[in-house]
Amino acid sequence: MGKSQRRKAGGDQFDSSDADSVSSISTGLLELANDTECLNSQEFELEKYIDDLYEKRGSTREKALSGLVDAFEGHVLFKFVENKFITLLNQYINSIKRGSTKEACLASRAIGLLAITVGAENNAHEIMEESVSHLSQALISGSDARKKSSVLDCLAVVTFVGANDLAETEISLKAMWQVIYPKSGPNVGLVKKLPSTVLAVAISAWSFLLTTISGWRINPDNWKESVAFLFTLLEDNDRSVRVAAGEAIALFFELGILDLHWSDHIDIDSLNHEVLKHGMLPYMQSMKAKILAKANDLSVEAGGKGTDKKNLNDQRDLFQKILDYVQTGECPEISLKISSKHGLLRASTWTQTIRLNFLKRFLGRGFLKHAQDNELLHDLFNFEQDKTVSLSSIEKKISRSEGDKGRTQKMKKDRKLAQERKRGHLISQEE
Repeated sequence: MGKSQRRKAGGDQFDSSDADSVSSISTGLLELANDTECLNSQEFELEKYIDDLYEKRGSTREKALSGLVDAFEGHVLFKFVENKFITLLNQYINSIKRGSTKEACLASRAIGLLAITVGAENNAHEIMEESVSHLSQALISGSDARKKSSVLDCLAVVTFVGANDLAETEISLKAMWQVIYPKSGPNVGLVKKLPSTVLAVAISAWSFLLTTISGWRINPDNWKESVAFLFTLLEDNDRSVRVAAGEAIALFFELGILDLHWSDHIDIDSLNHEVLKHGMLPYMQSMKAKILAKANDLSVEAGGKGTDKKNLNDQRDLFQKILDYVQTGECPEISLKISSKHGLLRASTWTQTIRLNFLKRFLGRGFLKHAQDNELLHDLFNFEQDKTVSLSSIEKKISRSEGDKGRTQKMKKDRKLAQERKRGHLISQEE
């Protein structure tokens, strides 16, 4: 009987708030367990994909690569790759070397995503060192357009993230330029005309990598061939090629290559006397005049019947912005809303614009997730809090509190000043 009474008394003391507390704790533990189970399930699935990369059947490897690409697009798997990046890289390279076109394309994309996930650190440099020679070989050994495009993007990404100096960057830039302009390579007679789709991708990837040279000393004479060929591409039949070439030329203006006597990057007095003697400055200025004349034509080009209006408008817009930039020195700003937490991503130079356009294209559906959670992208772009984002209830309370505090302090200060003025007035009357 006594035990029963004590149990009843205890039951009377256990009110509804205790029940809510227990329920809340249980719910929290359940959510934590679900999250842990989800993470364990994802890691198990990723490990299975890695195992499948060793399979002899090509279709099995393709399925595994597709699963890994999806995972690395949808998540920033930094912790997962810390101790696995070399294993993944070796298998990806094997797929490029021995796999079908589809497998090689997936593997190239997977290497690029791996580099972006690892970020700019020693591991990224190792990825670059291990992959560049294989990627460069893949560019010259095959003719498949899809594979070539994928490899070009991959080569640009791994070098962009992993290169430590200009010499390493130039190796990849040269390999990519030989695809864009075959006459600059050793096997001129063996190279077929590049499809327009591949050419546009190649120029975009090359320009993306070229944005990294702005911090190094630039000799404009080394870029005469590039300027001349890009100018010819402004007359290409394919609009995507014209736009890609236009972006590269805009970067040349920003780097000072096409505006030598106004450039902040180049000390003219220190240039080799022979370079000036052979007319480098007049040549670049004449090219600048030709480019601006062509840019003016492209900014007002009329569209005929069946013209893709979006592509036409993109072209007009780009070349008008180039003309405005040359006249005013101001680059148009791009703002993208990433999330309420991260605010706005801003690109305010041609360098940032080209990087943004390339990474949006390369990451595809994964761009937003990486923009939110990947430190590499945070380092590349300016993130500013969106002033239009609504405040949380707590933030509103803090804001109101700070506002009330400020108003109270101002009122006290005003009263004090009024009292001092009144006191001074009384003293003057007494005198």
